[in-house]
Amino acid sequence: MTSEKKTERRSKRRRRSRRQNPDGTMTLMEHLFELRYRLGMALLGIGLGAIIGFIWFETAPPHVPTLGNLLLGPYESIPSGLKLQGTEGKLLQNSPFEGFMVRLQVGIAVGAVLFSPMWLYHLWAFITPGLYSKEKKFARIFVACAVVLFVGGAVLAYLVAPEALTVLSSISSSEFVTALTADKYISFILALLVIFGISFELPLLVVMLNKVGILPYEKLKRWRRGIIFGLFCFAAVVTPGQDPISMCVLAGSLTLLFELAVQISRLNDRKKAKDNEWEGLSDDEASPLNYDPKPEQATPASEVKATAFDEDAT
Repeated sequence: MTSEKKTERRSKRRRRSRRQNPDGTMTLMEHLFELRYRLGMALLGIGLGAIIGFIWFETAPPHVPTLGNLLLGPYESIPSGLKLQGTEGKLLQNSPFEGFMVRLQVGIAVGAVLFSPMWLYHLWAFITPGLYSKEKKFARIFVACAVVLFVGGAVLAYLVAPEALTVLSSISSSEFVTALTADKYISFILALLVIFGISFELPLLVVMLNKVGILPYEKLKRWRRGIIFGLFCFAAVVTPGQDPISMCVLAGSLTLLFELAVQISRLNDRKKAKDNEWEGLSDDEASPLNYDPKPEQATPASEVKATAFDEDAT
């Protein structure tokens, strides 16, 4: 029985191997088993990252700040006159397990980021057999740009968070003092990071839709004002604190990224127009083909003599 299991495992490994099965041909059940395997490996990576993030929350290598210090950075920027005395550098805990749950929540988020190459690889390994070589190249560029944009949005959100917290805490400062609970504060910071990171994927989505022909440059040019107005409305709705600082920064950044995507779409459509000379022609318009006959070139006398000599020799 043991030998049969070993043989079955070897056959499954061979089916997953690109050397034995380069086109990824599998039955429906094999696809389901492959999906289960890829999801299991991705969750394993996130779990390992969660353990590292949980430990990193309070313990860090030399010259590396802990996650707790990084997350409390925006809270420390609030003026001391607006905070409850004795809460400097600390967050309130309302339930016995709130600190543990906050550390676990942060650990899972950090694990998903740290081990993103692992679960992205398994996601890529499951999708790639159904793609052509050109689509694989485009997908690699798409994933790389998506990671860079998400990280850029999260970094911008972290830099904006201190100003947003200061503005929110200074409202009605004479009647209130700021004493944030760990759960609410960490949820606010993580939501701000995720919203900025996902929102920064907008230009990539626009370029992708333009690449497949759904959003040509002419439509984007006509809809530009309406889309920019929609971006400001979107930023006003999704910003966690509803403060003007983070809202304006998010809306301004999205506007700049959208304008960059529009210009990339313009260059892409111009390249398509050059590659396809028949694009834009109506049904009654003549194609750009040249139907004029070329003048027949006279055969040189030396070639005529050589041909006649060959015929006589034959």
